[in-house]
Amino acid sequence: MAENAWIKRLRVDPVPTLLSSGDDAIVYFTKRDLLGEGVPSVETLWRLPQAEKMLRRQRDDGSWKYPGGNKEVRTQENYDQLETYRMLGELVEKFGFNHASPAVKAAAEFIFSFQTVEGDFRGIYGNQYTPNYTAGIMELLIKSGYGDDPRIEKGFEWLMSIRQDDGGWAIPMRTAGMKLDVMKKETIEPDRSKPFSHLVTGVVLQSFAAHPRYRRRKEARAAGELLASRLFKRDKYPDRATPEYWTRVAFPFWFTDIISALDALSYLGFTREDPRISDALDTLGDRQREDGLFELKLLRIKDKDIEFWICLVICRLFTRL
Repeated sequence: MAENAWIKRLRVDPVPTLLSSGDDAIVYFTKRDLLGEGVPSVETLWRLPQAEKMLRRQRDDGSWKYPGGNKEVRTQENYDQLETYRMLGELVEKFGFNHASPAVKAAAEFIFSFQTVEGDFRGIYGNQYTPNYTAGIMELLIKSGYGDDPRIEKGFEWLMSIRQDDGGWAIPMRTAGMKLDVMKKETIEPDRSKPFSHLVTGVVLQSFAAHPRYRRRKEARAAGELLASRLFKRDKYPDRATPEYWTRVAFPFWFTDIISALDALSYLGFTREDPRISDALDTLGDRQREDGLFELKLLRIKDKDIEFWICLVICRLFTRL
């Protein structure tokens, strides 16, 4: 462990804590990603009880049913799109599932059924454009092995077409000053003269970062500069606007936070030599506890091992940056 230089940049070596987490998937990824050890095929994780429990809830059409919901907000079908996106994230990010799995193939085809002729994935915001959910869905599909699928290419074309004039992204209905209660109304076009949202731009860049070719696009690098310029600052729009949201984190990634932002930027060519990146890494390092885990506000805490997952993702950042 001592030969891993990235550990020396942290207060405490987190590896022993991760290896003693009791979570087989976390132990697997710690050995593979942090220690560089040989591990069995990732398909061994697909047979873990936690993964099999999720698969038992999958329906014949490839979807998962959203529990609850408000029909005044969105239809059941669109709620199920949201839940299927969430469940795909759990399978891909925590258990390494890909399109070799029939369950992922079925889920992917269900989600692709929501892609419009324009290229975006619509419905989670009703009739409104949602570059953040479109990109979030694309990120998982790319990681599942669909990066060369022409439907993903079409999605990137749409994302490139919906940018603000400054090169970032925002929720179009927000740029028009609309609240979220317009989901059932006619699709609102963006006011491109308005500034980008770092919340949305960070999520969109995750899809670019996941794709070996698109992460090298000059437009992605330029948007990365915009995102880096906003670290720990207030967003221009009302959704998760205050700076405190930078340290409210989730895994699988959901919103833009300091961990997801650094993750995307690390794949777009940013390094710790950039003072903005270095300062952000120092902020994370300062939050490390004596047990090796990190003191951050955790979202989506139904997973009892979420602290270990967050620690693992932060450690991956330190290995890359």
